[in-house]
Amino acid sequence: MKVTYEPEDDVLMYEVSDEPIDHAEEMDSVIIHFTKEDKPVLLEILDASKFLSKTIQATKKAH
Repeated sequence: MKVTYEPEDDVLMYEVSDEPIDHAEEMDSVIIHFTKEDKPVLLEILDASKFLSKTIQATKKAH
């Protein structure tokens, strides 16, 4: 797995496979790229700073 962050666009990317991307689906601030067989290849988190801040806050409230 490869993780990269683009600070100028505030995008966090998790590359989970090097297979060719066929299509993508967007859900709120997350885009998931898939192969033809619907295997996830790349996960993009848009507005990553905001997304991670909300995730950390939610985790703290759960404990």
